[in-house]
Amino acid sequence: MVYDAGALIAAERNQSTLWRLHRSYLTAGGVPVVPSPVVAQVWRNGARQAALARLLQGCDVLPLDDALARRVGELLGHADVVDPVDGAVALISARTSATVITSDPGDIQRLLDHLGRAGKRATVKPLH
Repeated sequence: MVYDAGALIAAERNQSTLWRLHRSYLTAGGVPVVPSPVVAQVWRNGARQAALARLLQGCDVLPLDDALARRVGELLGHADVVDPVDGAVALISARTSATVITSDPGDIQRLLDHLGRAGKRATVKPLH
């Protein structure tokens, strides 16, 4: 699973749906992935974000290196989208054939569609 900003915000707000999904995935042996730009988009004050910090302890936070950053930029250009955070989420989920946990499935799906066959390896699961 790959978490986008909506998933992190849901964790911060202690939404039970997200926490059940997270615990279930960890229990099954999975380690959710969070692209580092997603953390940057949501993190504001660690003293006030204990729930978010707890969630991130069980996740693998992936850095945005030069090669990935360039691929994100190319994807954004092809898809005519401006959000590099969503681009990172889409590329990482496609690369790992993961399910994206998101509050905005349309934006992520649009980017996955622009990745062609690679994008079809990922799925999008909306948070409700």
